[in-house]
Amino acid sequence: MNRRLAHVSREGGHTLLELTIAVALGLVVTLGALSAYRTQRQGFAYASDAARIHEAGMNALLLIGEQIQMAGFVAADARASLAGPAIFGCSAGRPAGADAALACESLSSRSDGLAVRYQGDGVSTWAASNGRVTDCLGQAVGAAGVEIVNRYHAKPSGSTGEPELYCEGSGRVGTAQPLVEGVERLRLRYWTAAAAQPLDASALARDQWAAVVAVDLCVLVRGAAFARRTHYVDCDGAQAVGADGRARQAFWRHIVLRNVAQEAS
Repeated sequence: MNRRLAHVSREGGHTLLELTIAVALGLVVTLGALSAYRTQRQGFAYASDAARIHEAGMNALLLIGEQIQMAGFVAADARASLAGPAIFGCSAGRPAGADAALACESLSSRSDGLAVRYQGDGVSTWAASNGRVTDCLGQAVGAAGVEIVNRYHAKPSGSTGEPELYCEGSGRVGTAQPLVEGVERLRLRYWTAAAAQPLDASALARDQWAAVVAVDLCVLVRGAAFARRTHYVDCDGAQAVGADGRARQAFWRHIVLRNVAQEAS
């Protein structure tokens, strides 16, 4: 009887040990699967964020680049020339004031600002539903030949706090609307016909804007917040660290003012 009880006790002990090992192995497998899922999910989030940053940067370059190429455009049958320079910029500020006498208003975002001037017609703009030419926001401005001034800058949204690229068009002066989310800063440098290197807007006198023939444009885009430290190259070409957990990427483009270049030549 005692032998049988001892045998049963040993078998029970073995069963309990096997059960403990099985549970421990199950926990290890479960934790491994959870860790792999978490890593995969985090990698997917990082990849999606990088894709959004790239899309925003390329869209901003395309939108502003097309406008810079249009700067100085005057229709072939135009009866009047432009009332001001084809392009005007601000360092760490945005163009403000009347179209005929633009001035600079500082921005807390330290983003540069840009104003682009040209005549609107069926070539330079899309027509509104009523046939009138439109500004950067698709707002109707007037009949063909009307002068358009589109003003660009980047700043945080008043509602979400997220940075965005804004444009203020001639169709509704004084009201800027967001175009591209995530754009934290614009950095612009200007080439004049006689310059050996590009200049900041603050280095150009008012009468020098008519001599600008090309623009170096940089767009700095910020991503979503994650618990990480990121390294990036800013618009000045310097290595920087993002301590707020957000990835950043700078996008560059050199753009020639086609219409002004033709006049200068």
